[in-house]
Amino acid sequence: MRHYISFIICIVLISMSSCRKDFDTIPNSGKLEFSKDTVFLDTVFTNIGSATYNLKVYNRSNNSITIPQIKLENGTSSNYRLNVDGITGKDFTDIDILAKDSIFVFIETTINAENVIDPLYTDKILFDTGDNQQNVDLVTLVQDANFIYPGKDPITMKIDSLTLDGEPTSLQGRFLEDNELTFTNTKPTVIYGYAAVASNKTLTINAGSKVYFHDNSGLIIDNNATLKVNGTLAEKVIFEGDRLENSFNDVPGQWGTIWMRAGSKEHEITHAQIKNGVIGILIDSIGSTSTPTLKLESTEIYNHSNYGILARETNIEGNNVVVGSAGQASLAAIIGGTYNFTHSTFANFWNNGIRQLPAVLVNNFFTYTDESGQDIIETRNLYAANFTNCIFDGNSNIEFILDNVDASGLFNYNISNSLIQFNDTNDSYAEVAEMDFTSDFYQNIILNGNSDFRNSQNEDFIIGDNSDAINTAKATIFTTDILGINRSTNPDIGAYQHIIFEEED
Repeated sequence: MRHYISFIICIVLISMSSCRKDFDTIPNSGKLEFSKDTVFLDTVFTNIGSATYNLKVYNRSNNSITIPQIKLENGTSSNYRLNVDGITGKDFTDIDILAKDSIFVFIETTINAENVIDPLYTDKILFDTGDNQQNVDLVTLVQDANFIYPGKDPITMKIDSLTLDGEPTSLQGRFLEDNELTFTNTKPTVIYGYAAVASNKTLTINAGSKVYFHDNSGLIIDNNATLKVNGTLAEKVIFEGDRLENSFNDVPGQWGTIWMRAGSKEHEITHAQIKNGVIGILIDSIGSTSTPTLKLESTEIYNHSNYGILARETNIEGNNVVVGSAGQASLAAIIGGTYNFTHSTFANFWNNGIRQLPAVLVNNFFTYTDESGQDIIETRNLYAANFTNCIFDGNSNIEFILDNVDASGLFNYNISNSLIQFNDTNDSYAEVAEMDFTSDFYQNIILNGNSDFRNSQNEDFIIGDNSDAINTAKATIFTTDILGINRSTNPDIGAYQHIIFEEED
């Protein structure tokens, strides 16, 4: 019992000492310093919480000080929330800072666009009062948006999942209603979960539209459904994640994919940017050898954690297409199909880990394990893999591979007037007929030439005046480049005509 009482006394003494303020302070004199004079909280969507931003407050003096009050100028009605030295609220009193020390102020916001007059919402953090008062501005741009959410069971609150081909899936989302099948540039569209287009319906996305996806979200175009993306050079259509903070500008894997399912048809994507997802475009629709399932025109696909385009036994026609970095391949055209690309740039300079695949992979097979545990390889016909005036480049030795496992099936390909990064240091492909660049299936190939991209690490694949791609393309019907620059005479290889880069200061 005596030991128990002694233990309790020790705990009380420790508690009392930990609560005691063991330093003396003087009142703040109005000479605080701040890590920034304005905190920009980037852009937020209406009623969607922002990221957390921080402000550091310095006491440079030799004395410990007390700030009598820290508050938001708009008071309790402010749409900003603060956390000052570990305490949440909008008004704080008697905040201490040790000599030559600092504290953190964390800022967040959630704003209803309907409740603010100006989309540029502002407030101030006020430090102290009277003559000693200092302030830091807070600025946020608020965007109203059209939100597409999956349904939710009113009793269990379970979020609805999609049923595809009559079978339930684990994909949260729903099919779009008829009045939701046109996206416009009046407001951005923000999608939570997968927004699906039903059979015999068409989703039309008008020029200048911006489509933002939440985590694990995307578009699904179902059997017999169609996607039409009608961007223009002046008003591109943007697909990206819904985190608008600058720190998320180049973060891959923020959302899922645009999935064109088997049986979907007649897709067209013109003047679009698709970036920062897991797979930019996943297309499974076989289509026909004569009519493309997907036409890509003047479209940029950047910075995806797995694939820029994953095409499985389908038919794609692409002109003035740029497919940049991806964790696996920029373009994987697998299980056969038909692929025709002209004046396109495939450039994979992925720097977020080890990449196993080249920028462009084309094959004619898939593998699976049967019920007995045997690995099975099945092949399909590659009706065409035609690349004209294209660049295949990246930060690996080999950035273009044709992989044929069935000599008896169709494996048709033709690559002409293209620049290819292919440095086979180990002679791994020395006996592979499809990689014999001296064969009749290759014409006017530039091996391991200098693309001279303006900034490959920033997904900027405009070529400069030192590029080996200059004036080496053949004439085609595509007489303007992805930026609308005339290339009717002396065309360059790739999606861009070359420019002279400005010298850095």
